[in-house]
Amino acid sequence: MTAALDTEQIRTALRKVVDPEVGANIVDLGLIYRIEFDAPGKLLIEMTMTSPACPMGEMIVDDAYAELERVLPADCQPEIRLVWEPPWAPSMMSEKCRLSLGWNEADSA
Repeated sequence: MTAALDTEQIRTALRKVVDPEVGANIVDLGLIYRIEFDAPGKLLIEMTMTSPACPMGEMIVDDAYAELERVLPADCQPEIRLVWEPPWAPSMMSEKCRLSLGWNEADSA
């Protein structure tokens, strides 16, 4: 498989992980900043939270690992890094997510 196809499979898996405070998945929320196969058998994901003080952060990361384990081959080791730059903003959400949450463009600026 190509890396692009693998990346899309990873995004599909991560769409099953929902931020319970917001009620939307972490991909459409714009929390996933980077997905990279940085070496054979190594997957790096950089993600953020809607706030550094997110009380559900640990649970969200655990859920992400669980979903990755379902789709990755046994010899692939995922690493999830929480990053805070750039800070998350509503403008990072997909349009569909913004609309479903009742945000408009003015709210996202």
